[in-house]
Amino acid sequence: MSVEYSGTGDPARSLALLWRTSEKASRRGGDLSVDRIVRAAIEVADTEGLAALSMRRVAERLGVGTMSLYTHVPGKGELLDVMLDTVYGETARTADVPGGWRGRLERIARENWALYLRHPWLLQVATTRPPLGPNVTAKYEYELRAVEGIGLTDLEMDAVVTLVDGYVHGAVRGAVEAAQAAQRTGMTDEQWWRAHAPYLEKAMDPQRFPTAARVGAAAGQEYQAPSDPARAFEFGLARILDGVAVLVGDR
Repeated sequence: MSVEYSGTGDPARSLALLWRTSEKASRRGGDLSVDRIVRAAIEVADTEGLAALSMRRVAERLGVGTMSLYTHVPGKGELLDVMLDTVYGETARTADVPGGWRGRLERIARENWALYLRHPWLLQVATTRPPLGPNVTAKYEYELRAVEGIGLTDLEMDAVVTLVDGYVHGAVRGAVEAAQAAQRTGMTDEQWWRAHAPYLEKAMDPQRFPTAARVGAAAGQEYQAPSDPARAFEFGLARILDGVAVLVGDR
């Protein structure tokens, strides 16, 4: 799987696009705008995958010449930054969430989980150098406020938010891969399991693999699939928040 990197565009141009401080009006561009270009690029990535994303492909989707895009967007690097910032703006930022800090972090984790499922290409973008746009900044502000005033230091607040976001990023991969496997093979996980389960029972010799045979049989019976990414996500999230609770309790 190829990986793209955010923050590879020209910093000044990326920031100007992200904050819309210097969008140009051009007669040649007609009704073309940064927003239209970004929406088309996100549609390409959603439907065809990130590998298909190019300035040329976006132009084709918009029905314009490739060069007309460069009137508004300098290049793919800057475009990717704005795509990321745009989709990050989709997460809900509810003011009143029951359950205190734990309920707030749970809501954040589930919002991020849903975001990755809507835009699986996000898993192919390394964001160690994140685009510093308005939606990225607002998302970070909202997530920090989930743990504001509970006794953590500023660095601990940042670490907790990073921990939860990083967990979701890793956990959702299984759900995305399962969905893509079903789409590309025409076979659901349940159908795959029913077809392979009889052979797995024979291959999983309980004399040779006693623990794997017992646990695998119990999991397979329960999930009717090789795994249950959503259930694994909920289990792992609860354990992570249990750990945060210990930290908060120490304060």
